[in-house]
Amino acid sequence: MRRVLLTALAVATLASVAVTVPAGAAEAALPAETITWGACTDPALITAGAECGYLSVPLDYSRPRGEKIQLALSRVKHKTSDAQYQGVMLTNPGGPGGSGLLLATRGPRVPNHAGDAYDWVGFDPRGVGSSKPALSCIPNYMDYNRPEYVPTTRKLEKTWLQRSKSYADACAEKNSRALLENIKTTDTVQDMDSIRKALGAEQLNFYGYSYGTYLGQVYGTLFPQHVRRMVLDSTVDPRNVWYQANLNQDLAYDVNLNIWFGWVASHDDVYHLGKTQAAVKQVFDEQLKKLRAVPAGGYIGPDEFLDVFNQASYYQLRWTLLGDALAKFVNKSDWQTMKGLFETFGGRGDDNSYAVYLAVQCTDVKWPQSWQQWKHDNWRTYQKAPYFTWQNAWYNGPCLYWPAKPGKPVKVDGKKVPSVLMIGETLDAATPYEGSLEVRSRFPGARLIGEPGGTSHAITPRGNACVDNRIADYLATGALPDRKPGRTADVECAPLPLPVPPPVPPATSGAALSRVPA
Repeated sequence: MRRVLLTALAVATLASVAVTVPAGAAEAALPAETITWGACTDPALITAGAECGYLSVPLDYSRPRGEKIQLALSRVKHKTSDAQYQGVMLTNPGGPGGSGLLLATRGPRVPNHAGDAYDWVGFDPRGVGSSKPALSCIPNYMDYNRPEYVPTTRKLEKTWLQRSKSYADACAEKNSRALLENIKTTDTVQDMDSIRKALGAEQLNFYGYSYGTYLGQVYGTLFPQHVRRMVLDSTVDPRNVWYQANLNQDLAYDVNLNIWFGWVASHDDVYHLGKTQAAVKQVFDEQLKKLRAVPAGGYIGPDEFLDVFNQASYYQLRWTLLGDALAKFVNKSDWQTMKGLFETFGGRGDDNSYAVYLAVQCTDVKWPQSWQQWKHDNWRTYQKAPYFTWQNAWYNGPCLYWPAKPGKPVKVDGKKVPSVLMIGETLDAATPYEGSLEVRSRFPGARLIGEPGGTSHAITPRGNACVDNRIADYLATGALPDRKPGRTADVECAPLPLPVPPPVPPATSGAALSRVPA
């Protein structure tokens, strides 16, 4: 969740309450705003024929006529006749903190033109991207030359705590206190309903990924009468927002990294890093040890190295890219490729998504305020998951010092939501599969497509006919698989086949390591 980005996390068991302003009261109090649509500036949106605009919404929904903020929106209108039109498809990519404007272009990816009957609407949630104001605290906070993640000394521990506090303090200094107090999931859910009203829609269709599935859950709880169809890909477990969710991720990330080690070993003829999972793991660990002593090229230390290879735990689609990068790094001392990947994945010099991630997660629910509890829980998790536990802990460290009051999570209840189609790969690390099973149990109208053995996160539609055709059928007709009894998937699809790296040219095997797979 946190790095999608997700996304992108046992405090979830606190007593639950609804938002401050009841849905009906807020609706009565707020006249519908309008969106003035105009030209987009992003090339992908222009190519897709999208239009872009802004919507004014209350900063604080308990004061509906008070200060306003601006949400950036994009829209690709339906391509069918008006008689075949199926309504607005609002989207969210997750995070929290992800920009959603480009999701307006997603309709053509749905098979059989099933997406053509919808107006696909993307938006940057409050605080994100092109919305106004946008959060930023310390733009280069995640840049090079950070302290090592694993706090093996008291000095490292103290340094990271100081860094975490400095980031929280900077967020308080550089941003509106009112925005920091009103950027919870429930605020974005109310924004979603403001978008619905501004578009003149009685009901919304919604396609949410990762953290976006939590938005869908909460929207369905608070505004069930306004839900038509909903697709949730890689579902957040509402019981674990957000402290425990991160600890659960740590374990799953390490499982998937080890699976990737095994895949790299199966292609030793290409990567030359070892013929067994254990051998590749040993090479990986040796590189970490070397980088703790001397960063490669002065840039790639253990933090940057781990940040890059965290992607192996998220997406099988990046396995060949990462295998190539590790092979170059080990066999050719090529740290430049690693540097390029770090900058691509990390978004150097722009902390907007990170700032919003924290602003949402740190205030959705009260995090433990005892560092001793964090320390105990993370060291205990580290014993089973040594690669990403402390990376994740420090990513969330500013929540110890966050300058806005936390709320309490909504008790997710989907009994009144008519239909939901869910997709989950059983080894998804960012949103472990148990979350999909839990949400299915709370939404009697939901059906779950499970992908046994899949390790990828939030990628539909992506060419898996078994999954994508069911999404298309659902969007076209509302058709869902029969619901099975018990805590289980309703239908299973094999995940996409494992990627295959390009073969090594017989006469130039060494040169193969310099190619970056497409």
